[in-house]
Amino acid sequence: MNADVNPRQASSITRQRLVLGNWKMHGNQADNATLLSALAQGVQAGGTEVGVCVPFPYLAQAQQALSGSTVSWGAQDVSAQEQGAFTGEVSGAMLTDFACRWVLVGHSERRSLHAETDAQVADKAKAALAAGLTPVVCVGETLAEREADDTLAVIARQLAPVLALGAPAVSRMVLAYEPVWAIGTGRTASPEQAQDVHAAIRQSLEQLGAGGVRVLYGGSVKAASAASLFAMPDIDGGLVGGASLVADEFLRIAAA
Repeated sequence: MNADVNPRQASSITRQRLVLGNWKMHGNQADNATLLSALAQGVQAGGTEVGVCVPFPYLAQAQQALSGSTVSWGAQDVSAQEQGAFTGEVSGAMLTDFACRWVLVGHSERRSLHAETDAQVADKAKAALAAGLTPVVCVGETLAEREADDTLAVIARQLAPVLALGAPAVSRMVLAYEPVWAIGTGRTASPEQAQDVHAAIRQSLEQLGAGGVRVLYGGSVKAASAASLFAMPDIDGGLVGGASLVADEFLRIAAA
């Protein structure tokens, strides 16, 4: 391959870059209004696709602020159930009532703090698809697992029930690799470390027949590190945590 050719451009499948913000449990109506307005005005059409995943109470605010802009929005979790006596749960149909496009499933904080299993994550992804949402399926290893050289085995285990849903389903998803040891710690996997894992994920997707699925990197993504991460051939954008709460920083990441 010619060294001057971008590997992404050289691929037979063009994957549009995607940058999603994950607000986690942050925000209030006043601060949200300022942030959403800055994003709506600051993200231009074309190039990178940009979205934000906000807490449930602020979905209506996000819908109102971002409708008509090039910024999409979504939620941070979804129930595997369609409806019923499931106090505290939010269904996919409820999310579509607010015109959500995205929903995160299997974020490491859901796995660790709420004991979500790999099978439950797959069930949530399936439910999201049934509601017309795009699930962003998160996978990633802990520091202990990386130090034990178990990273790829952990990722394969987490992905197995998702990939078992089949190529037609997986092709409608986005995947996000977020090393747990780099989330909220200020530590970031080097572009080469991230690319190694993304390449393994891509290989699994290609074997399934879903090679065009976008795979994002998450884990303390900052404007200063975004360009080098996004330059890797199998990294299709970022799932951004804390930096997505600062409009200028998030816009710089999106423009990287």
